[in-house]
Amino acid sequence: MQNLKRCGWSGSDQLYQRYHDEEWGVPVHEDLKQFEFLVLESAQAGLSWLTILKRREGYRRLYLSFDALRVAQFDESHILNMLQDPGIIRNRKKIESSINNARRFLEIQEQFGSFHKYIWGFSDGKQIVNHFHTLDDLPATSPLSDAISKDMKQRGFQFLGSTIIYAHLQATGLINDHLTDCFRYQECMDS
Repeated sequence: MQNLKRCGWSGSDQLYQRYHDEEWGVPVHEDLKQFEFLVLESAQAGLSWLTILKRREGYRRLYLSFDALRVAQFDESHILNMLQDPGIIRNRKKIESSINNARRFLEIQEQFGSFHKYIWGFSDGKQIVNHFHTLDDLPATSPLSDAISKDMKQRGFQFLGSTIIYAHLQATGLINDHLTDCFRYQECMDS
């Protein structure tokens, strides 16, 4: 897979390329995976995505395989343990917000039947396919990410501004932002 044309941001790091080739932009319809990306994207604020990918297993371990129900029950002792573990980004505000966000996530599941129905509802259940040719064409936000971020903030979510939500939409395939000459562009179109 070395000679394939990829989006330039995937660089030469094998972990980054594997993430690009196998996950980024693939439509996610499972709540567990949606919650995982919400945790990881909010942890990424101010850092590189590669930094988070390198700690993903630490997040999986400490966030109990991203079980939102269990994470929502974390207390101060969990937070203190997490702050001591180099397997994740040890930022108290990010950890506390992820626990808060697990609680808000469960509220959305209760109200909408699933988080998937909630977030895909903003695009009427359809993937948005952009037709960008260069990395410079990629926006940091969009009207869709603005609307979702605003709604989520009103519901009490934290550390999920429009830029983070846009990255989440890209990662979970609600938006296909693979460049048009990338081999994953066609492959990631929601069928």
